[in-house]
Amino acid sequence: MSQVFIDIGSTYFKVAQEGRIVQHFRDFNKNIYDDLNSKCADTVSRYAKEDIYICSSANGGLSTLIIGLTNSFSLKYAINIAFNSGINIIDTVLYSKIENEIAPREIVDVVIIVGGIDGTSGIFDERLLRYLDGVHYQNIVYVGSSGEHAFFKKHIDNIVILENIISGKLKIEEEELKQYLTDLYQADIMGKEDIKQLYAITANQIYSTPYIVNRSLPQITQRLDVADPFIVIDIGGATTDIHYSRDLVNDNIVSESGYDRLVFKKLGVYKSRESLVHTAKNNEFVFELLEHLNVTENILEEHSETATRILMQLSIFLVLYKVSKHHAAYIELKLENLNSIVLTGGITKMLSQEEAEEIILFFYKKILRFHHTPTIVLDSNYEIWTYGIKE
Repeated sequence: MSQVFIDIGSTYFKVAQEGRIVQHFRDFNKNIYDDLNSKCADTVSRYAKEDIYICSSANGGLSTLIIGLTNSFSLKYAINIAFNSGINIIDTVLYSKIENEIAPREIVDVVIIVGGIDGTSGIFDERLLRYLDGVHYQNIVYVGSSGEHAFFKKHIDNIVILENIISGKLKIEEEELKQYLTDLYQADIMGKEDIKQLYAITANQIYSTPYIVNRSLPQITQRLDVADPFIVIDIGGATTDIHYSRDLVNDNIVSESGYDRLVFKKLGVYKSRESLVHTAKNNEFVFELLEHLNVTENILEEHSETATRILMQLSIFLVLYKVSKHHAAYIELKLENLNSIVLTGGITKMLSQEEAEEIILFFYKKILRFHHTPTIVLDSNYEIWTYGIKE
């Protein structure tokens, strides 16, 4: 191999060369460049900058607030595009109820406003402006009816106006918004000083790891013992991501992409541990699951290797729950049709095959009422990301 691949995660560096992958636990007292240099300087020095390829998930993803006219079209379409662009949705607002909505307290990376087919006007008014006055956002984009462009240009500074995501035939037009959100995600990575310093060692674009993993999906069945249809669950320190084939989506949205992804910013095991614990405590099945695992809820307050393993198991359960037919807030996948579930990411450093299978069996029996499960494939070498970065 004449190239070296480096993945900068929130808790580990992964370095792949000559068919071998080495993982290094990060030193959080150092910035990323200095830490990488202290651990991998000899390796990096053997390659030209043009032969060093880097991806990163250290930024943890972006957050969005979506405001739309209807659940069936504008909100549904925008949610789908945001998820598939690696964006974390913190809230959605139905415009007819906006006067009763409370603005999120946290800073929102991007607000998406959508509604109406082109030609319609008079959709939005002062109610929207009053609501936005209470939102702390960094970017705002409008992707609705062209008849509202003048309103937004007049009243909202720095708004980005893109092509309507709802066509005249009520089909989804995703490319412009998806590209905008992907670019924002990329810019967030580039905006991190730690990441920008890495251009001292590479001449290539640094991409987000979820994007790279998604690019690897068409190759997985050729390299691992995986049968279609399948999903890939990537559990890391900052996020838990799920990658899936469009064939598994239970909606009428037509997309050109064969594979999509969801990024759950609040289900990571280390950086977003508190939000993962909060989500677990508020799930009606988790305490029964903990009992099944022969631990008490006190394990959620512990900071030990056993507690981390339990959190990883909970991440598997919660991410499946959030895309199941029992949780309408997220995209619903046809989990009953799966032949394989591939587990990758930091989880592969700690969980055994049996520990992973135990969780998925519990989920299928308890939530889906199935007594058989898909084949579980553990990417124990954590190599899936290398398939995509080679391209």
